[in-house]
Amino acid sequence: MTQEFHKKPIEHPIFQLIGEISENLGWDSYVIGGVVRDYLLQRGTPKDIDIVTVGSGIKLAQSVASKLKGNPQVSVFKNFGTAMIKHEGLELEFVGARRESYLRNSRKPIVEEGTLEDDQNRRDFTINTMALALNMSNFGQLLDPFNGRKDLNQKIIRTPLEPGITYSDDPLRMMRAIRFASQLDFNIELKSHQAILENKDRIKIVSKERIVDELHKILLSKRPSRGFKLMHQTGLLPLILPELVALQGIEEIEGQRHKDNFWHTLEVVDNIAQTTDNLWLRWAALLHDIGKAPTKRFSKKVGWTLHGHEFVGSKMFYKIFKRLRMPINDKMKFVQKMVLMSSRPIVLAEDYATDSAVRRLVFDAGDHVDDLMTLCEADITTKNPKKQKKYINNFKIVRKKIVEVEERDQIRNFQPPVSGEEIMDVFNLRPSREIGIIKDAIKEAILEGDIPNEHEAAFQFMLKKGASLGLKPVSK
Repeated sequence: MTQEFHKKPIEHPIFQLIGEISENLGWDSYVIGGVVRDYLLQRGTPKDIDIVTVGSGIKLAQSVASKLKGNPQVSVFKNFGTAMIKHEGLELEFVGARRESYLRNSRKPIVEEGTLEDDQNRRDFTINTMALALNMSNFGQLLDPFNGRKDLNQKIIRTPLEPGITYSDDPLRMMRAIRFASQLDFNIELKSHQAILENKDRIKIVSKERIVDELHKILLSKRPSRGFKLMHQTGLLPLILPELVALQGIEEIEGQRHKDNFWHTLEVVDNIAQTTDNLWLRWAALLHDIGKAPTKRFSKKVGWTLHGHEFVGSKMFYKIFKRLRMPINDKMKFVQKMVLMSSRPIVLAEDYATDSAVRRLVFDAGDHVDDLMTLCEADITTKNPKKQKKYINNFKIVRKKIVEVEERDQIRNFQPPVSGEEIMDVFNLRPSREIGIIKDAIKEAILEGDIPNEHEAAFQFMLKKGASLGLKPVSK
């Protein structure tokens, strides 16, 4: 299907330049894919722009760069027949129109030169097949052979060709379908949904890095639960995050039931998505309860218990990150810390938040205490209005207490007022266990509120503690 299209989306001078150069080279060129889709959805100004030409994408890129201010560098990828130019905040990728075929054991295509129609056929979804002509003779014309614009209007994710073949050829497209549905709040066409279910095991040939990239984008969408529900329905989630699926189900013993922590978790992720764009805090929300499945026990005396689930959950992260080939770095440690401490503010909110307990919370959480509070507030999923109001108010009290304690005692990123070197100097000690004992005692005294977080008070406490260990200060 071909239809005329308003020229506004390609008013940028660079599109006219590409069109003029294409005309001189005798090739037809088009802007295609996401930039067309996002403009029609009014999703803002695109930065990544795909240009397809019925000719050499590399030669077209080089010709365009030579006419641009500053003559930007052209990055050439000969194996893929593509070239990229970065210019004034834009990333333009040029490729020659091509057709693709696949081998069963790989998602890397065999590429041959082709027509625009061949290029549109090889794309993943109808909403990504639309192209806008750039040549002067038909500048601004929309070429939409698969009714992508109609699918945009109806909010449908659909493959241009047979979905079973599309997903089998490149299984990453299954994750992309779910990601687009999550980002755009679209529905996956029934036939396509079924094809994902039937081809789910093909995801095993996709690199973990590419899968994680899609997971990140799902987590960063406005309502991440939509993506994870679709992954669950299509059978992909157990293959990628079985620890999350293990939380599903409600058991009842002797009339006592526990909540379904899988669906609770998805609510928590949606809640936190309303308050923060921090990807790693969203990861913490997604995995904050994974320790509940292996620690769930039933006791006739107390009912269902989940003893130590935060500790067990935090220990599970290393294996999950390693399996998914995610970085084992400070980001993982941050997520671990959030999970390990995820119940601490909740306990404070339920009980009276003493200064001592708040000081210890701030001391242990450090710069991440605000993130921890955000996570715990997102964990409120009760449907009882009175309980919800109570929990929210309790967390407000804890937050206020944190500010008061922080201003008064300066516990965040705590540094002892008396250093180990000063202790050694006062008592004429070499490195020894007594130094550690004194430092820990000073820290505990400050956290308990027995002494203020000040040098003089800590120094006098040090002298008393030293005396109890049989140490005497050296006179100078």
